[in-house]
Amino acid sequence: MSTHHEEEALGKIYDSRLTRRLLGYLRPYRTRVGFAVLLSLASSLLAITGPLLLKITVDRYLVPSLAGHLAYAAAMHGVVLIAWLFLAALSARFALDYAQTRMMQRVGQLAMYDLRRELFDRLQRLPLAFFDRNPLGRLVTRVTTDVDTLNDLFASGVVAMLGNCFMLAAIVVAMLELDWRLALAAFGVIPLIVLVTLLFRRSVRDANRRIRVAIARINAFLQEHISGMSVVQLFNRERKARRQFAEVNRAHLEAYKDAILAFALFYPAVEFLGVLAIAIVLWYGGMRVLAGTLGLGTIVAFIQYAQQFFRPIQDLSEKFNIL
Repeated sequence: MSTHHEEEALGKIYDSRLTRRLLGYLRPYRTRVGFAVLLSLASSLLAITGPLLLKITVDRYLVPSLAGHLAYAAAMHGVVLIAWLFLAALSARFALDYAQTRMMQRVGQLAMYDLRRELFDRLQRLPLAFFDRNPLGRLVTRVTTDVDTLNDLFASGVVAMLGNCFMLAAIVVAMLELDWRLALAAFGVIPLIVLVTLLFRRSVRDANRRIRVAIARINAFLQEHISGMSVVQLFNRERKARRQFAEVNRAHLEAYKDAILAFALFYPAVEFLGVLAIAIVLWYGGMRVLAGTLGLGTIVAFIQYAQQFFRPIQDLSEKFNIL
């Protein structure tokens, strides 16, 4: 019996032509996709309102009240009003995220339905010689596992990447508007973020490609040996088949371990850099607050923005890996 099919044709890291071809499956549902993009943008705008409301609360009500420049009743009335506005923004963002997720998940499933139907129609029109050259397990992987991966791209990848980019831009603009000096100090960790992200993308991309190859090999190996089990036993190849399968299975295990290690290092690294940015804000901003050149509310808003700034970066790195 022949060995399992070696599937090593991986192509370029990112193929824009292929991406446009895949996104063509969203064209019949472009109205829903466009509406989902608008919902994502609106949710991103609401996300940056929270720190601004906290800044207003601290600078306009809490600090003046503690300094004796504002009556307690007036300060309490303002704080309660801000709290209701904050709750309304959170509720609206929840509703927008819920609607956007439901819509894109449905669009993703519809696109996958169209793609699977085209694939099955294509398989039925291929000549018999094609099935002699290509193991059925590999073809099953194409129609099932690989299509499921594309579902991540259609259901959450495209809209989420646009929303994350818009949210990053909105946070940068808001921070620069509040205080450009403090913003530049907080952005000092961005070069380190870029370096960590590049290393993460390279390691996870290689690991995921090895996972794809290993899954295709496992499916092809199982299909060939199970359907040809009588031939395996007839030629007394059971021990060699077990040894070959163990090698293929081990390759899949090692690839998954490498991917897990990359994620285990990347997310704590980003969290550490986020805390470093907050420390810089507290140090530089705190000195300016003590000097009387900066409001305490601005520091509070910057800490919130610094926490929000690194979440889209993590998500973008993962979405680019899907691409």
